[in-house]
Amino acid sequence: MAIKITDECINCGACEPECPNNAIYEGAVDWKASDGTALNGTITLPSGLTVDADAAQEPVSDDVYFIVTDKCTECKGFHEEPQCAAVCPVDCCVPDEDHVESEETLLTKKAFLHGE
Repeated sequence: MAIKITDECINCGACEPECPNNAIYEGAVDWKASDGTALNGTITLPSGLTVDADAAQEPVSDDVYFIVTDKCTECKGFHEEPQCAAVCPVDCCVPDEDHVESEETLLTKKAFLHGE
């Protein structure tokens, strides 16, 4: 499953540089599918949302850091554990029960994101 950041986030920013998919953004900041990925042009994300990879998308949260579910692979194919959770000082990077994905699905998403 993807990881989410809870409201307990203290906005320290430790998680953001650790994400190999650039799926973590500061609250109220627009995100792009192309950030940190090989995506370009019109794409359909794993959730079914079709977007221009370079177009700014609305922030998921205005208050705390957030993870774009369509870009989160739980670090599968990069690390043994989600790096955001490993560095979070307040343990607010937790599994997102609303977005349960198998390891195979997460690895397929990684390949999609990075053009493999």
